[in-house]
Amino acid sequence: MMWHLYILRLSDDSLYTGITKDIENRLEKHRSGNGSKYVRSRLPCELIYTEKLENRSEALKREAEIKSWSKERKEEFIEKNSV
Repeated sequence: MMWHLYILRLSDDSLYTGITKDIENRLEKHRSGNGSKYVRSRLPCELIYTEKLENRSEALKREAEIKSWSKERKEEFIEKNSV
């Protein structure tokens, strides 16, 4: 089963990056307030980017890479690669 890296834009215009095996289920959890504390306190959220990866290891590495970027770099990346 493929892993998904995703980026959400939150109500305060911050960005949240995460990984999951089931993107639809994870989005529903976030939107219902049962996801991460960070997202829960900044609802509503909008899915703005997804990327499929072969396994959990690749997904974790990619998540760490993107999380290390500045917000400006993330915004540029999203602009070029939006959903």
